[in-house]
Amino acid sequence: MSAFLAVNVENVEPEAGAPAPDRVLSGDPKFRTWNVEERDGGLYAGVWEATPGKWRIVYDEWEFCHILSGVSVIAEDGGEARTVRAGDSFVLRPGFKGTWEVLETTRKEYVIKL
Repeated sequence: MSAFLAVNVENVEPEAGAPAPDRVLSGDPKFRTWNVEERDGGLYAGVWEATPGKWRIVYDEWEFCHILSGVSVIAEDGGEARTVRAGDSFVLRPGFKGTWEVLETTRKEYVIKL
């Protein structure tokens, strides 16, 4: 088994999801997640996609994100709102609380460490 893993979702069945109903602030956002790596100790990597809507987010984990397509606004409670689009990369650290609003269906690559 190679120690090199391409983030390729062609042969990965996506998992369907959505924010918890009590966190949805507007719209009817739906998620699709293609998890290409899952390791003991809480490490995940893959591709995530969300349709338009707005919901509350609370991060207990560390996540690196790279936006592949779409437009979203991520607003931190007590902080500024940031618009992210294709080509943008960022980290959400444990303790981040705020909202994620998808303006145009957004797809991102992610690496999560619990």
